[in-house]
Amino acid sequence: MITKKDKNKLRLKRHLRVRKNIFGTAECPRLNVYRSTNNIYAQVIDDATGNTLVAANTLQADIKDQLADLNKSQQAELVGKRLAEKAAEKGITQVVFDRGGYLYTGRVAALADGARKAGLQF
Repeated sequence: MITKKDKNKLRLKRHLRVRKNIFGTAECPRLNVYRSTNNIYAQVIDDATGNTLVAANTLQADIKDQLADLNKSQQAELVGKRLAEKAAEKGITQVVFDRGGYLYTGRVAALADGARKAGLQF
């Protein structure tokens, strides 16, 4: 009998392994990424207080209007740029990147590149 490994279970194990070493503070919050089949979500979190400081995703009205002719990687880059713009408005310039257990490729890397291009440092 062939058994197939559960990809999300493996991702969660990777995520926990990475998260034990990553902690966001008020000076350097954590940029967390969640990637679903059709959408991508990112938020900047202060783990010391447990508050989400800034969030952006492909379902927001200001971003959703611009997604018509873009592929998923381009959408992720746009979300990263918008997140960095919102973070700059709140005075956040430095973050710790938490890839959420996903491999740093494709949409996750595109989101990080978009955030870097807009001025966020990690």
